[in-house]
Amino acid sequence: MEINALERRIARNPVTSKTKAPEQTFEEAKYLRHLIEDRIPVRVKLTDDQEVEGTVEFFDVHFIRITRDGEPNLFLFKHDIKYLYEAPGNSRA
Repeated sequence: MEINALERRIARNPVTSKTKAPEQTFEEAKYLRHLIEDRIPVRVKLTDDQEVEGTVEFFDVHFIRITRDGEPNLFLFKHDIKYLYEAPGNSRA
């Protein structure tokens, strides 16, 4: 069975993407800055299924600081965070 010309050309010159996806988009930092500046209440779900609610006050490469009313503030390592979302029912000023 003979391979047609198109298949031979593909075999010789495999299609490669000319543009590569960026390693980092910096969208995480942009979103966290937005949460800090607008003081948007967030809820953080940790990898052990605990949930913490407060506002993001500071972030770094490795952790975020959550400020809470009436409870101690927390430094949460990013590798311990399953996900973070804006708290339901928050009112943006």
